[in-house]
Amino acid sequence: MSPTPQERRAARHQLGTGPSAPAARRGPSGGRKKPITVDAIISTAFAIVEKEGYEALTMRRLATALETGPSSLYAHVVNKEDLDELLLGRLCAEIDLPEPDPAIWRQQIVGICTQLRDQYLRYPGISQAAFAAAPSNLDTLRVSEGMLAILLAGGIAPQTAAWAIDSLSLYVNAYSLEVSLANKRLSRSDDDWVVSRDELLRRFAALPDTFPQTKRYAAELTAGTVHDRFDFTIGLMIDGLGAAENPREA
Repeated sequence: MSPTPQERRAARHQLGTGPSAPAARRGPSGGRKKPITVDAIISTAFAIVEKEGYEALTMRRLATALETGPSSLYAHVVNKEDLDELLLGRLCAEIDLPEPDPAIWRQQIVGICTQLRDQYLRYPGISQAAFAAAPSNLDTLRVSEGMLAILLAGGIAPQTAAWAIDSLSLYVNAYSLEVSLANKRLSRSDDDWVVSRDELLRRFAALPDTFPQTKRYAAELTAGTVHDRFDFTIGLMIDGLGAAENPREA
């Protein structure tokens, strides 16, 4: 008897994401089409997200792109959440993890967070898949393992390091989602929700005097690119780790 999708999912967690047996095509054109594999499913899903955004990715849309029915996909993936896990695992597999160096541990953590950000921004909205998801894919766990090793090498207490990984990952996910949403709005010519800095400065200047600080520091409030703000926030979070007490010992 062939293994169930759940059994294949469990095997991926133990051995990593490997090729699965191709599902046979049915119908008169079945022999002329490429077989369905986990790799084909992942690649096609990424193509949909890159072109149409994460919201467009459904099992039915994916099946249509693969010229098959949804039932054929379930021979390889359990459900949409399982697909999300595979996508995140593929992105995490491309993250370069340096050998932990106590002398430059801050720069190393910043580098990993930046890589994750750039991976997510390649596929609009895909960081949504990481919210409320318990990491179990080996490629995803590989990144958190690498971050933990770097933080511990930097002298960060274990509990602080563990919670720091969660906080940093959450910020990277949220940042990437916000940028994707802003870019989507900018692509709509009839949308005026995303305004230029000049327009924002004009609006701040027109505020009533009950907003004295906003009016006075409008230049500071609107300064920098989105990536400048990313670097600032990640740096602020990391710099605070050295002074943080182990939450379990406080």
